Amino acid sequence: MQLRYNFRLYPTPGQCQALARAFGCARTVFNDGLRARQEAHAAGLPRISDGELSKRVITQAKKTPERAWLSEVSAVVLQQALADLNTAYRNLFASISGKRKGAKIAPPRFRSKRDNRQAVRFTRNARFSVTPGGKLRLPKIGDVPVRWSRDLPAEPTSVTVIRDAAGRYFASFVAETADEPLPATASQVGIDLGLTHYAVLSDGRKIDNPRFLRRAERRLKKAQQALSRKAKGSANRKKAVARVARAHARVTDARRDFAHKLSTRIIRDNQAVMVEDLSVKGLARTKLAKSVHDAGWGRLTAMLAYKAARHGRTFVKVDRWFPSSKLCSACGTVAESMPLNIRSWTCPCGAVHDRDVNAAINILAAGRADRLNACGGT
Repeated sequence: MQLRYNFRLYPTPGQCQALARAFGCARTVFNDGLRARQEAHAAGLPRISDGELSKRVITQAKKTPERAWLSEVSAVVLQQALADLNTAYRNLFASISGKRKGAKIAPPRFRSKRDNRQAVRFTRNARFSVTPGGKLRLPKIGDVPVRWSRDLPAEPTSVTVIRDAAGRYFASFVAETADEPLPATASQVGIDLGLTHYAVLSDGRKIDNPRFLRRAERRLKKAQQALSRKAKGSANRKKAVARVARAHARVTDARRDFAHKLSTRIIRDNQAVMVEDLSVKGLARTKLAKSVHDAGWGRLTAMLAYKAARHGRTFVKVDRWFPSSKLCSACGTVAESMPLNIRSWTCPCGAVHDRDVNAAINILAAGRADRLNACGGT
């Protein structure tokens, strides 16, 4: 399994300029390639092959006065930018033809220097390395200090250097990792995700919703008000923009850390994990949109899925149309309706249910049945 390992970088001012140059060159090559493809399509010409496109926007472009500065950065950075464009087009065509499942893919768009995220990728061909002193050596940039929070499990196959909206730099390594099976356990759990409680487990435990965005709203409001008072184009406005970005980054980091810790604990303690397949995109269109985005259920389920695969656990997504809240976990009776304001209810069979705990129990049972059917059971 390939996993990403992110570490904070602390480049010097000179290295920041070199990285900005690399971001700009990669962005230019991507945009030139996209423009060439669009113009060929508009003119009714055949699709430009990947090799021909590389020759036009990299090899031949370097020989022109307008693009001679592309030689100032590693050639691998430019090739990888073009590879991203080719991948975007392949995904688009696969989505149009139906080969790619899920939501429809939009056509690639031009990249801007004002995008919140700037990134360049170095592969093994670029000969990047980690020095004996623990710095990341990048071609035509130098040895960049890294804050190592853990060791890499293997030699990385590539590294992506990222600058986020808050002006922070990160190195994202891709490394091949071996599976690490955890000791087997008899415990299985169903999880009902919600807003009142972030997660309710089938054993009755309830995990409070941290509401990171809601808790930070006052600080974010002040930062955004200060930003609105700054004159456009001024140095103070740039500082205010950075303060707003840092405030949002703190919220994002806290939410990611919470999801990592919770998913690790659930996978460690349970042999099988069953979760309802929520339509987050649909819920985000309702009046609860801010709370839904703040919860970040998609991030948690994605972490549960890859951690389960890595540690030898079973992960099952239960159909979103399964009536987990209306179904009595004792007798199987389905209630006619179950408005959100009803938090507990009594079944005609006499069983009294906590709405969320009952849903988690039903999700566990449905996940077990799906797993049995997938294994060929009856």
